[in-house]
Amino acid sequence: MTEEEVPPYAAGCMKCELAGQRRRMVWGEGNPGAPVFILLDNPGAREDKDGQAFVCGTRDTLQQGLRETGIALDQIYVSYLLKCRPIRAYDKPAARAACSPHLAFQLERQKPRILLGLGNTVVQELYQSEEKDVKSLRGRWHDYEGIPAVFSYHPLAVRRRPVLMRYLLEDLALVREKLMVLAP
Repeated sequence: MTEEEVPPYAAGCMKCELAGQRRRMVWGEGNPGAPVFILLDNPGAREDKDGQAFVCGTRDTLQQGLRETGIALDQIYVSYLLKCRPIRAYDKPAARAACSPHLAFQLERQKPRILLGLGNTVVQELYQSEEKDVKSLRGRWHDYEGIPAVFSYHPLAVRRRPVLMRYLLEDLALVREKLMVLAP
């Protein structure tokens, strides 16, 4: 998948302390016109290295799930709540608040037909609630800003606890079924 270039308006963002830690911003990758927008918490070490292929445990697990459920890579776009990789401790609420306009811009511009949020951090940030989590939301459809949304376990959690793969696959199957309905 090809990494999307950071838009000029965002490239010099200095709205949070991550600006002083980052090596670069990571906007997203894949097909910007894809029907499925996959949202993760933040870029990892591999994504942070300029010019590196997007390969890591998180990515391997996600791609395995996509293959097993028959979702093609050209049907997805992957992005993050935070556009920079945190390297050391930081003010999480301030960083997420600073990046939230970037996510809003992406969703407005790309107009995905499906949002797939992966991990508790994504759930809690989108719904601004510490009480919500993947376990309570997964397995059924929700709405986020008018976009049909499904939530599942973060691929890294699935790698650490392989028993969760079955749930990730169930949630990806929901996405595949919706894609089939939405297809022209």
